[in-house]
Amino acid sequence: MTTRRTFLRGVTCAGAAGLLGVRPRLAAAEPGPEISTIRLYKFPGICLAPQYVAEDLLRAEGFTDVQYVTTSEGLSRMPESLGAGAFDLTQWYVAPFIGEIDKGTGVTILGGVHTGCQELFGTEAVRTIRDLKGKTIAALSGSPTTSYVVAMLASVGLDHRTDVRFVERSVPEAVPLLVEGKIDALMATPPVSQELRAKKIGRVVVDTATDRPWSQYFCCGVVANRDFVRKHPVATKRALRAIFKADQVCALEPERVARSIVERGFTKSYDYALQAMKDVPYGRWRQYNPEEAVRFYALRLHEAGVIKSSPQKIIFSGTNWQFFNELKSELKS
Repeated sequence: MTTRRTFLRGVTCAGAAGLLGVRPRLAAAEPGPEISTIRLYKFPGICLAPQYVAEDLLRAEGFTDVQYVTTSEGLSRMPESLGAGAFDLTQWYVAPFIGEIDKGTGVTILGGVHTGCQELFGTEAVRTIRDLKGKTIAALSGSPTTSYVVAMLASVGLDHRTDVRFVERSVPEAVPLLVEGKIDALMATPPVSQELRAKKIGRVVVDTATDRPWSQYFCCGVVANRDFVRKHPVATKRALRAIFKADQVCALEPERVARSIVERGFTKSYDYALQAMKDVPYGRWRQYNPEEAVRFYALRLHEAGVIKSSPQKIIFSGTNWQFFNELKSELKS
């Protein structure tokens, strides 16, 4: 079996530069990162594969100490931990961080990585988002996917506070309830979405990889501690470049990435992992505009009453597209 290091050794060597679309002389002309340590958030979400594939690529960018860290506060407090400097940056869902920027959390969205890793599943009675009116949806408070459910409801004029009923259930708890008809819908991410489709559990109401308008906007991007970006601009750009190159690896080598994900314990099923690597639109980050994604989701969340700030204020106070735009020019399409 191919190990992660065996796989990535070929990626980080100079001969892979053309494959990944990087112009080596541009990267070599930059100064090294201001610091040797980079800390990223560790979370077992396999659609975040570029972040983990990027480990050796980060080392090639000059980081001698690459750390994947967890926090004691839990998933719902993760954005606050990033704002407080518990780690430096992470690939994560864009929409929930819009709420954090609205609250003044010290974070900055740097760019998008991919679209379409979430699927809304429902019973046979739920064929459109509007059919959710009066229905029960499983969602955990603080779960990043809940922001997308709220945005979807707002997009068709439904109020998440009055028009639907949310119940506190994790996805593993919610799946049998969906089968039994005790809930009407849930939002799933890889590899659960691949498993549900394979086992014909529920029906896909919205697939954000293929259904407009959701498929036209980044769902996942890179978010950093604001002070880290200000103090370490070279390190920020180099880390972002490593993640974008890793995103391309996911698109070019889905089988090897899927094996690496299983080897590292993020999921047990190679088949579902491989299907996820093929389903998520990796390698297309140049095709979309992260500012449009932030504006789109900020408008939906503002309509839903989740945030008070206007989309333009969110963009002004909580985003920095400098490095994204530079890399878009430097990395070949």
